[in-house]
Amino acid sequence: MIVATNQPYFAPYPGFFLKAHLADCFVILDAVQFPRRTTWITRNRFKNDQGTLWVTIPVLKKGLGFQKIRDVRICYAENWPQRLQRTFEHAYARAPYLYDFVGVMETVLSARPVWLLDLNLEILQALLDYLAIDTRVVLMSELGSAGKGTALIIDICKALGADRFLVQSSARAYYDSSAFSAEGLELIYFSKPRYIYPQLWGDFIENLSVLDLLFNCGPKTREIILG
Repeated sequence: MIVATNQPYFAPYPGFFLKAHLADCFVILDAVQFPRRTTWITRNRFKNDQGTLWVTIPVLKKGLGFQKIRDVRICYAENWPQRLQRTFEHAYARAPYLYDFVGVMETVLSARPVWLLDLNLEILQALLDYLAIDTRVVLMSELGSAGKGTALIIDICKALGADRFLVQSSARAYYDSSAFSAEGLELIYFSKPRYIYPQLWGDFIENLSVLDLLFNCGPKTREIILG
């Protein structure tokens, strides 16, 4: 069994879904510490007529100290879900496949989930369904795995009965292959291609949220991501 892991990013970049596709089981790291600084868990890049468009999900942090990702709550002090929906509809009004998925985003956002994890998981699962990627998705918190770094990954693999762990080639230096070998585990690597596709608004910008690709390419999104 091939296992891959990732934090629960907000509307992730296309390569996230290639990794999910290549794995037999994709573990969401919901029980690790929520980053104190900027993070892809709460924000991502899109595109409008001004170029790169940053979108951030506001969360409650003040006075809460260190939190695990699964414990982070969304802040609704301002009506940002409605604003975000309008932002998508304005920025991608000319995109041929906007309405393939923008309604899903509206449904998820209008439900106002309490937990950031729930918001990101609902978006992630909807995207996996759209892309017909049926990899099993598991939460780290469901496995009872603990530790940090290599020890955590090995524990996750053991909990699932996996024999291989999938790593992006660019992250090779962060993993101790000898530690995995000692536990009967093999590291396998994949390379994320450059995703070039038709975009609105001038010069092409790489590694935006997969929604940019989906809004512009619709049914071809799966083929573009998986090759």
